[in-house]
Amino acid sequence: MRCGVVARKLGMSRIFSDDGEHIPVTVLKIEDVEVLAIKSNDKDGYTAVQLGFSNKKPKNISKPLRGVFAKVKAEPKEKVVEFRVSEDAILNVGDKLGVNHFVAGQKVDVVGLSQGKGFAGAMKRHNFGGMQASHGVSISHRSHGSTGNSQDPGRTWKGKKMAGQYGNVRITTQNLKVVKLLEDDDLILIQGSVPGSKNGIVLLKDAVKYKTPNEAPFPAGFRNDNKANKDNLSLSSDQNEKEISSINEGAEGEN
Repeated sequence: MRCGVVARKLGMSRIFSDDGEHIPVTVLKIEDVEVLAIKSNDKDGYTAVQLGFSNKKPKNISKPLRGVFAKVKAEPKEKVVEFRVSEDAILNVGDKLGVNHFVAGQKVDVVGLSQGKGFAGAMKRHNFGGMQASHGVSISHRSHGSTGNSQDPGRTWKGKKMAGQYGNVRITTQNLKVVKLLEDDDLILIQGSVPGSKNGIVLLKDAVKYKTPNEAPFPAGFRNDNKANKDNLSLSSDQNEKEISSINEGAEGEN
């Protein structure tokens, strides 16, 4: 059993297949996913991998957390998540995961925090039919009706469907298809909708109800650091060129 990855939901878009079929997709971005710690059977009683997601400025985290990240010699992270894994799929501290952890066509399960809708009535929250529109009903057309009982038990049962907070709960959507992987941009395109709001953090892992493809890398798909270094070099060279051109323009103006 492999570990999953953590990604940020950027929003929805669409792509077209080779035969012209329109496919709605959710765009997920992987940002600096790194292994921070390992849980073992001998020490912790179970095997798991602890991942950190998205680098964060040290000034924006507390001192105790700063010490935790310094201990493993890693950049401070925005989110820390733990995935259960089998003993043969344990990774090393410092490993960085990329979008090549999955393959196109694979089924995945996505976990996210659903969009909060605030305080909602029974009709919106539980799809109640409401009261009659006329015939004696006054100012309670969208009410949920009676919620109590008779003298025994003389109370309302726990879990009764009533008005309350709607949304903002952990949701798992199963068997979503990976349509496309964009390794240059660290993007994963998932067919259909994914729980959560824009810029929300979601967890991706191999589908429980489908067999993991043989093409999927084991124990994980690691990020290509050579490409990242090339990107950094190209960015730094562009900045140097801009600085040199600005210096030359300033010199010409003085002359």
